Amino acid sequence: MAIIPKKHEMPTQSAKTRARNFNEVALGYSAEVAVEEAKRCLNCKNRPCVAGCPVNVNIPDFISLVKTGDFEGAYQIINKTSSLPAVCGRVCPQETQCEQRCTLGIKFEPVGIGRLERFVADYHNDTAQTVEQKPKSNGIKVAVVGSGPSGLTCAGDLAKKGYEVSVFEALHTAGGVLVYGIPEFRLPKSIVKKEVDGLKALGVDIQTNVVIGKTLTVDELFSAGYKAVFIGSGAGLPNFMNIKGESLKGVYSANEFLTRSNLMKAYREDCDTPIMKGGFVAVVGGGNVAMDAARTALRLGAEKVYIVYRRSMDEIPARREEVEHAMEEGIDFRLLCNPVEILGYNNPDNPRDIKNGFVSGIKCIKMELGEPDAKGRRRPVPIEGSEFTLKVDTVIMAIGTSPNPLIKNTTDGLNVNDHGGIIVDENGLTSKIGVYAGGDAVTGAATVISAMGAGKLAAKSIDEYLKNNG
Repeated sequence: MAIIPKKHEMPTQSAKTRARNFNEVALGYSAEVAVEEAKRCLNCKNRPCVAGCPVNVNIPDFISLVKTGDFEGAYQIINKTSSLPAVCGRVCPQETQCEQRCTLGIKFEPVGIGRLERFVADYHNDTAQTVEQKPKSNGIKVAVVGSGPSGLTCAGDLAKKGYEVSVFEALHTAGGVLVYGIPEFRLPKSIVKKEVDGLKALGVDIQTNVVIGKTLTVDELFSAGYKAVFIGSGAGLPNFMNIKGESLKGVYSANEFLTRSNLMKAYREDCDTPIMKGGFVAVVGGGNVAMDAARTALRLGAEKVYIVYRRSMDEIPARREEVEHAMEEGIDFRLLCNPVEILGYNNPDNPRDIKNGFVSGIKCIKMELGEPDAKGRRRPVPIEGSEFTLKVDTVIMAIGTSPNPLIKNTTDGLNVNDHGGIIVDENGLTSKIGVYAGGDAVTGAATVISAMGAGKLAAKSIDEYLKNNG
């Protein structure tokens, strides 16, 4: 049978329609298309795609079952190593991980592994008649700080081994960045809820509105009988450029903007969430978060949305799919540009109140690419005399985040680096015995799947530690 050279297309809402609603953009494969895409897999003996997956999903085996129409069997294979398959199928950068290693990709487009994972997980969620059974308890309590991808993965793996796991979440809804950071049109919250409910069925106890470092400390968790602690609190501290005008009304961090929309439901007509809607919007940055913020602003009613990024399209760090979707929806990319000042006007009710003024524009300077920096990317250099102004009403800073500074105050003896990330060894162990960490709390902002990999590693290490010291 001749090999189909390209992946089967993912059906989507039309750009014109989706740009004004929060429904999921990608519509998913049908069963027939999933089977045909699975048949593209060569079932290689050396299985390079597995090595490219941070949680080591047995990709060829699950795809082999998709070929035969055994979709539930395929799900069970994924579920052995991944606690969040419906999430991973939607937001993981497969193009730089498993699909990048795909042998078929040497001559043709790689197998659509992520699309097949999404299909299998959705099939299970739509058709499964049984729920996860809680394993027999071993009576040992483990605490997990944070309910994002690393925390949920660690909790799920430990629960499957019989540990009594409690997850402590600072916000009122479990899911971490999956619910406050990723928009509904890319990851429906109902999907996250189903994944969380699956962990609860395993016996995981999730406690919300608990801020470790304020409500409780790590030391108090040990005093309460927990024998080990995993810190997966993410990177929720936004970075700013420290340029003039960042204190003006109408300037948001992407974290704040997306949280107000995703968690506080600013996109609903009956919601009174205080968020800037309409007008002209500039989003500073070029990562996935910048794409999410720009596309969210458009759906909230913005007339015009700009992406302002200091490098070229070749260096933009966002997933290509997200960039293409943003461009299709009408986002205006202003590349090789960097903000130097946010302009504003005074409070009309009090003209002398400069501090509480409002955004009127963003002053930028054009850039050119110079010599490579420490990461190998060509360093952007300002072009003297090339300043220009974009008239905007809202500016959203999407230039990265850092780990929450509260974490270093949770216990004595917890070492952090200069960026606030918790320092761990190759097993995820921190400088404090019995305390492990992973995900963005260690690395700074990274991908969902890398955080899951860290949670899986920590669960394995905690299990080994408690077997020897429990």
